[in-house]
Amino acid sequence: MNYYVTNNPMVVEKKNGKFHADQLEFHDTDYLSILKTVRDKIHLGHRLISHPLSGSIKPGQTPYKTIVLTSEKGGLHEESLHIIEESISTCLKLTKDLKVKDWHESVLLDFQLIDYDLIFN
Repeated sequence: MNYYVTNNPMVVEKKNGKFHADQLEFHDTDYLSILKTVRDKIHLGHRLISHPLSGSIKPGQTPYKTIVLTSEKGGLHEESLHIIEESISTCLKLTKDLKVKDWHESVLLDFQLIDYDLIFN
């Protein structure tokens, strides 16, 4: 089984009831906070399955991110930790001088669908 960490409401809406309750973790937060949450999960022994910066939309260009981890825990996986730390660093660089955008609801739905498709299709 996989473990999903997301801030994408579409993932919750479309996958509600299709996962065990302990497979999907939703946070109403920003992209960077999702990366930091995943880093904490890696420190607990989870391993990355999907890359935190997958897709061609960079942090700051979308508010949504879903990341897949192993559901089982092991020891600290150094490669996963390195990838998430580099992803956090990249996110900070790319969003440093950006203002929070006020996207129209239809644009937000498009971003949700892109994130959803990257993981589930």
